[in-house]
Amino acid sequence: GGQVKNKTEISNSDLIKESGYLPNFTITDTAEPLVLIYHTHTTESFEPYVREHYDNSFNYRTTDNTKNVVMVGDAIQAELEAQGIGVVHATDIHDYPSYNGSYGRSRETILPILQKYPSIKVVLDIHRDAISSEGCAYQPFAEIDGKEASQIMIISGCDDGTLGMPNYIDNFHFACTLQQQLETDYPGFTRPILFDYRHYNQDLTNGSLLIEIGSHGNTLQQSQYAGQLLGRSLGQLLNSMKR
Repeated sequence: GGQVKNKTEISNSDLIKESGYLPNFTITDTAEPLVLIYHTHTTESFEPYVREHYDNSFNYRTTDNTKNVVMVGDAIQAELEAQGIGVVHATDIHDYPSYNGSYGRSRETILPILQKYPSIKVVLDIHRDAISSEGCAYQPFAEIDGKEASQIMIISGCDDGTLGMPNYIDNFHFACTLQQQLETDYPGFTRPILFDYRHYNQDLTNGSLLIEIGSHGNTLQQSQYAGQLLGRSLGQLLNSMKR
């Protein structure tokens, strides 16, 4: 159901065993929100359309929420809510005017939300990647049901003993379960899970992940569609977990 890019000292054989465990949380049928979506790098944006030539003067950041990762978050939210999953979508800008300190600011945004809604089980920090070389902006996509969708990459942080995430493996269990659902529904949709020594505020719940939606070479249309597919599969997964 997918692959993992292991950049840690944990052996692949141990990770393969861990990848078989289910998420360490339960889902109840409730009107309270189950999912929190937010954006540490809120202004990350995409190509407006497919271009023949790479324009290195184009600014891949904008505060226009119809053209940045908030648009993707909206697509995820709509699909989840259509399946009866309650969502809080925090659209606060954390990386403008200053990029430095973005994770600290996003943490300040989501902590009160988690305190207000203890029902939240899944916390997704939605980003977009940046893949380029020698004047080329790459556009990872998969064709799904006749349409192009930006490929996604799940990032699950590991703790080397210095990051304050003693329960990091719980997030990894959720990452693998989600990727399996996504690849079952839409083969080729995901890039390998990145398992690395990263924090990314993933100490706050055992269902916290960072998800890269495509890259800066992907288009708005490809990325919005990716958000729809992600939300659809996540909704199916969470509903299947309900007791």
